[in-house]
Amino acid sequence: MKRAVRGRAARLARLVPTRSGPAPRMPFVLLVVLLLGSGLITLLLLNSSLNQGSFRLSKLKKETTELTDRQQALQEEVDGYSAPDALEQRARELGLVPGGSPVFLLPDGTVRGSPSAAPGQYVPRATP
Repeated sequence: MKRAVRGRAARLARLVPTRSGPAPRMPFVLLVVLLLGSGLITLLLLNSSLNQGSFRLSKLKKETTELTDRQQALQEEVDGYSAPDALEQRARELGLVPGGSPVFLLPDGTVRGSPSAAPGQYVPRATP
C-alpha cells in the first residue's frame, strides 16, 4: 500500500523524477570502455617515455665510458711529460743546462753556499 505524501514532502517528491523501468546500460558501458581505453593509452605513453629514457641513459653511460678512457689517456700523457727524465730531455732541447750547487740568500742579506757558473755551454734560443 502506497502512502500519500502531503505538504512539503509532496512538493519535493514532484521535483524528483520517478523511474518506472530499469536504468539504461549504454551510458555505463560507454563509461567503462572509455576508462579502460584511456588507461591503456596512458600505460602505452608511460611505457614509451620510460623506454626513451632508458635509451638516453644507455647513450650517456657509453659517452661517460669514452670520456673516462680519454681522460685516463690524457693523464698518462701528462704523467709521461712530467717524469724527471722527460723534463731533463725537454730542457736540453730548449738549450737549458743543469744548475750547480744551490745557493740561498738569507733574510739578513748573507749568502749561504758558494755561487758558481752553471756547467755546460749556453746557446741562446732564436726568438721569432
